[in-house]
Amino acid sequence: MISLTDQEKTLRQLLLEVSDYIGLQEGCTRPELRITGGWVRDRLLGVQSKDIDIGISSMTGSEFGRMMKEYLTNPEPLTKYGEGTLGRLAEIVANPEKSKHLDTVTTNLLGFDVDLVNLRKEEYAEHSRIPTVKFGSPEEDALRRDATVNALFYNLSTSEVEDFTGRGLEDMKLKIIRTPLPSYQTFKDDPLRILRCIRFASKLGYEIDPATEISMGNPEIKIALRDKISRERVGIEIEKMLRGPEPCTALGLIHRLDLYDTIFIDPKSVEVIGVKTEHWASAYEEIRSSLKDKSDEHQLIRNILFRDKEDEYLAWILVALVPWARVKSSSKPAAGRVAREGLKRPSAVCKVVDEAVLNITDVIQIKNAFLDEINVGKVPQKRKHESLDRGRLGMKVRQWGPHWRSCVIFALALELLESKQKVDCQRVFKEYATWLRALRDFRILDVCGLKHVIDGRRVKAICGSDGGPWMKEALDVVMEWQLRNPEDPNIEKCEAKVKEWWEERRAVTKV
Repeated sequence: MISLTDQEKTLRQLLLEVSDYIGLQEGCTRPELRITGGWVRDRLLGVQSKDIDIGISSMTGSEFGRMMKEYLTNPEPLTKYGEGTLGRLAEIVANPEKSKHLDTVTTNLLGFDVDLVNLRKEEYAEHSRIPTVKFGSPEEDALRRDATVNALFYNLSTSEVEDFTGRGLEDMKLKIIRTPLPSYQTFKDDPLRILRCIRFASKLGYEIDPATEISMGNPEIKIALRDKISRERVGIEIEKMLRGPEPCTALGLIHRLDLYDTIFIDPKSVEVIGVKTEHWASAYEEIRSSLKDKSDEHQLIRNILFRDKEDEYLAWILVALVPWARVKSSSKPAAGRVAREGLKRPSAVCKVVDEAVLNITDVIQIKNAFLDEINVGKVPQKRKHESLDRGRLGMKVRQWGPHWRSCVIFALALELLESKQKVDCQRVFKEYATWLRALRDFRILDVCGLKHVIDGRRVKAICGSDGGPWMKEALDVVMEWQLRNPEDPNIEKCEAKVKEWWEERRAVTKV
């Protein structure tokens, strides 16, 4: 059922040779080798994969790795496969708190990223999520997995796909995510499997089995997921969902299964805060539209705000956290705390979330003020800003910083979330498209990287003063002048503007 590539055939041959070599050693039994998990599923779907997990029947991954290293020092395999065939053997020590229940060896072998681990079974005590792990049979190993479609094995000796759950191949045909064992017990043993089922359902475009869904929403299971699973592991699964092919589907499943307050939480908060998510779908579904719709407005927004995969990932993080946008906090923004403590995201990501929350009101006000000025279907309001020309808009974008696009995405997501009807969402998109088109036409999309035409040393000479806190304001005068006069190469005019600003500042200071 799986036709191996030439490279895969060579890998299979090498692994079987190592197995035969082990069987010839005194006191050793020839281990059976199987490729387990995702590679089998992906290859059945016609998807190539360089990540291969090898399940070993009668020895640990570290033992097999050492024997393979020994075998490859012999003249015949050394000549056959060449030097450097086997990369460094890296042993990942068991760490139950991180959901790593067994020592694993990972290495690069013939261009594949290979994990070596023995087949095992897991036994859970009543009040613990950390299992007792023992050597297991292929069937026991298959039954402990999160989903039947991930429990298929490829036997290297027979070149056959093995379905020890009896349902994996059928569920692939039916496009169903189902647990190998009764779902309640599966999730009770390891609640993280809930997130894995959601991730694979969104990644593969499969439906979750109704009985499995019921267990995923069980209050007892939800509490276990919230309280017993490390937030690092939760964050890793969420990141994989949001970097996957259908992050919107993953968020939709979380929403429909009422898991938001289980996943997106601040575990260090003494107060349990339930955020409102009833209109959250407006945000994530419309953001997906902005990434896939071919209308002029959506394409413009996509081209400006979603430049690459990293922009898209940050956007989905912000969309996931947007229900927290209005939650008041006496310290750091609540959404940032959820990213930092609830999902254990890297500091760079948390900083983007913090900046997006802190700038959200300003972004919306600037956008609205600009639309007021050009009279795009809005009732004139009392203006909170001066005329929003290229200089003012450019300075605002610089104020929001290098991640200003993320700030705009967060503001857009919030306004979509707060829209009551489809027509309101369409209006929001039209407003942002109009505003972003102006930023593009003003050529200020990359203004954060623009250098001053007059440096700090020259500013000090013009003002006849040493540097101080005033220097930033002076350099802002320089930047705003050059933004207002993009085609004027006369630096003397800019220097005159700085001099004028300095004299006015001194006069005010004297008063």
